Amino acid sequence: MDEYKGENKIVLQGQAAGAPVRSHQNHGVDYYVVPLRVPRLSGANDVLNIVTADPDPALWTPDRWVCVQGEVRSYNNRSGQGSKLVITVLSRSALPAEAEEGENRLVLAGALCRRPAVRRTPLGREICDLLLAVNRPYGRADYLPCIAWGSLAAHCGGLDVGSKLRLEGRLQSRQYHKLIDGEQVVRTAFEISVMNLLPEEDDQE
Repeated sequence: MDEYKGENKIVLQGQAAGAPVRSHQNHGVDYYVVPLRVPRLSGANDVLNIVTADPDPALWTPDRWVCVQGEVRSYNNRSGQGSKLVITVLSRSALPAEAEEGENRLVLAGALCRRPAVRRTPLGREICDLLLAVNRPYGRADYLPCIAWGSLAAHCGGLDVGSKLRLEGRLQSRQYHKLIDGEQVVRTAFEISVMNLLPEEDDQE
């Protein structure tokens, strides 16, 4: 699995939902996090955290439409607060959007690092939960939770740990309630909704 070449590309278009907040510094470069509100066709919104280096304040004005191209990233939150697995989008480029409409599409290639788990919704629809390891250069990887539905769920449920997948989908946010010290706390989870399975590219073999 470690030798498998990963692929990680995402394009988002939405509205800045807040001002950039400094996150960390790496190799002398300051990185900031800014929420991006990406509308779905259903009318709901995904609010996704964009990590960007030295953001242009004029570009990231709240409610301004922005187009971001980058990669999905994950890291383990060891603070004890919030989700254990944090999912963000590392921006490689950010420009004013040409149209005021949402876009959310990604392509990932990686290997399953956990056995797929198949379940059903209360209405009987089949769902499969996957954890995809997408290799970065220099020996690191991002571990990304994915969810497949219907016939895709049935197919993915038959895969083994280590199976290679190349997929097309969208990054989405989902709120849920968790009981902590007797109180209901609202948390946000991020996951990839799988739309299609794609053939592997020749240079990944």
